[in-house]
Amino acid sequence: MEISVQDRGKYLRGMLLLIGKDQRILEHEKSWFFELSKILGYDIEFCKCALRELPENEYLESTPPHFTNQEIAKAFIVDGIHLAYADREMVPNELLWINSVAETNGIDILWGMQEYEKFRHHQHSQSDVHKFAIERAINLTQAKEPVT
Repeated sequence: MEISVQDRGKYLRGMLLLIGKDQRILEHEKSWFFELSKILGYDIEFCKCALRELPENEYLESTPPHFTNQEIAKAFIVDGIHLAYADREMVPNELLWINSVAETNGIDILWGMQEYEKFRHHQHSQSDVHKFAIERAINLTQAKEPVT
């Protein structure tokens, strides 16, 4: 799947907003966010600054991201569930945010809830948390491209 610069920016902004939904930024959430930012092609210093300024950034657009296709939105929902549940709990604001992204992108909220239940009931190792749905989508596209 080709992901435009605009969609990459929306993806990162949406995850940044999700991190702030529980009013705390934990170290493993920071690590997770920095890894995602590398996958999406963003500079780590830019992302450190964005996280540092998150609590008081009144200019950060807070609307749910609308992606150019549902596959990107589904990857966002799966990755968002992983991020929100990284501290082994999902607060209502995090769930509401993920549901609002689903609604904005025309994805059935029940699909997202099924993904959440799959994640919650599966025993995830620490390394599983860093297997991003968006990275798999990008890698699948690259694997299908012919070598010239």
